[in-house]
Amino acid sequence: MTALAKEERESERTCIVTRRREPPEAMIRFVRGPDGVIAPDIRARLPGRGVWVGACAALVAEAAKKRMFARSLKEQVETPPQLAEDVDRLLEADCLQMLALANKAGVVTAGFNKVADLLEKGVVGALLEARDGGADGKRKLRQSARRGEVATNRENDGVPPIIGLFTSSQLDLALGRTNVIHAAVASGGPGTSFLSRCRRLAAYRGMTLDGAPLAAQMMRDEQPDAGERPDETVEKSGSEAAEDRKLDE
Repeated sequence: MTALAKEERESERTCIVTRRREPPEAMIRFVRGPDGVIAPDIRARLPGRGVWVGACAALVAEAAKKRMFARSLKEQVETPPQLAEDVDRLLEADCLQMLALANKAGVVTAGFNKVADLLEKGVVGALLEARDGGADGKRKLRQSARRGEVATNRENDGVPPIIGLFTSSQLDLALGRTNVIHAAVASGGPGTSFLSRCRRLAAYRGMTLDGAPLAAQMMRDEQPDAGERPDETVEKSGSEAAEDRKLDE
């Protein structure tokens, strides 16, 4: 075994449910808290001996149900029955906190027109779309991204990663604005850190990054391409216009 392979092997952790070895970023660490209750350590920073579970809600729920934490730690621990949901909330909060930091760093732009303009210039690292936003606005922004692909001679679809894991109200709170439906996140620094956290949350939920169930995405991928709807210039919907008015105030 080469030195590099040995180093990579030693940096991996073993899931107590599947017994598979994975890199730490693909797993969730758990520790026994001072009160004897098992606690998620999503940033792997808490002191004490930890155990690891693959970053998947079903695996965390199975570990809790079968009392695997106590067996792995070889000591009595209390496992909350809602542990999988607790981890989800922590991962979601971690994403939104990083989005707020990215916004403070000036790498987040909100508003339909502003986002469309950045997409056509090909300078968007990730596209944020509120989970409860309208389908028409999302379609138009994908068209803007493809126009940007042509204008900048980029390949591979030209659509940046699309994040659809959060509601408009959650985006409002993270960005300190109102009626946020669409936002663009620049690449690099906190923007890249936000995207990686969102990928982890999506994987934990068994979803694609845009919020669709993985099974549904697989079915879409198997369907023959029916072609894009004709590109069109139309007036913005009422929700899109309201979004831009609110953000410009």
